[in-house]
Amino acid sequence: MDRVDPAALAATAERLEALIGEDLRQQVPSVQPLRALNVMELGAHQFPERVQLLGPLIHAGDLAMVFAGRGVGKTQVCLSIGAALAFGAVFLRWKAAQPVGVLYLDAEMAGAVMQQRVASFIPDDAGDDLAGNFRLFTPDLLPEGQPLPDLSTVAGQQMVEPLIDDKTRVIVIDNLSAWCRTGKENESESWTPVSNWLLTLRRRGIAVLLVHHAGKNGEQRGNSKKEDLLDIVIQLKRAGDYDPKTGAAFTWAVTKGRHLVGDDAAELDLVLTIDDGVARWAFKEAEASSAERILALADEGLTPPMIAEELGINRSTAWRALKKAGKLPAKASKPQPEAH
Repeated sequence: MDRVDPAALAATAERLEALIGEDLRQQVPSVQPLRALNVMELGAHQFPERVQLLGPLIHAGDLAMVFAGRGVGKTQVCLSIGAALAFGAVFLRWKAAQPVGVLYLDAEMAGAVMQQRVASFIPDDAGDDLAGNFRLFTPDLLPEGQPLPDLSTVAGQQMVEPLIDDKTRVIVIDNLSAWCRTGKENESESWTPVSNWLLTLRRRGIAVLLVHHAGKNGEQRGNSKKEDLLDIVIQLKRAGDYDPKTGAAFTWAVTKGRHLVGDDAAELDLVLTIDDGVARWAFKEAEASSAERILALADEGLTPPMIAEELGINRSTAWRALKKAGKLPAKASKPQPEAH
């Protein structure tokens, strides 16, 4: 048996220790010490200004989410928001302050379909000089055999980073489930790498709009921790009397809006029409729209309980609308509170 040279063994151990230390230094990023500000320092500190990008709906650095069931209209809404931002146009009741750079990251749609959809939302008066403001990534642009980056990993985030140029002020991620595939949606820990990345983008003044699916209960799918750091959450949902022949028709509801008040936080009924390749939105406040549907059904002879069942609303809502319009049946009385 060969004798072990203690000096050689010690030298080998030192080299291994050095290699391990170097590897750890590469894995653990260097960080600056944390600091807190006293009241005087806080008052004098120059934080980045929260500049409005699309009226009070979206500011620089905002983190937002639009969620809905499959096929409701999430992509149409977010493409329209992106086009309004890129070309300084209007989306519903909100006007872009000025054209800004938008990066739209799509993960599921065919490139040809997205090509048509984007074209339909470009304003008629959009100048060629603004064409570079809206940039689209689609999986059809991936090199042959290369998988879609996984944004729930640092490696995936780094792959997307070259797409974020100096002009980018808004990133749309469509959709969250397709782009973030590591971990389980119902586990809050799976969201941590994504939330860390989103906060980094916020510090850079980049607003992010997440597109997400609704679960079977109608709420956003997965763990509710996703909403904790978000500034705005919009739910899109179809009315109880939705007719597929109508096309893209649904309600826009602000379920979280840290800085939205009054009309900006109102629930809206939206209808999208596309004629000759040009998209147009029509909208009205949901309360007025609901009242119109209630009165129309009453004119057809439906009673308040029947109207409530047809529209998927509370009986008291139908009763109030009919009472306000003076169309309550002669023997109708205010319904008792519904059991829950």
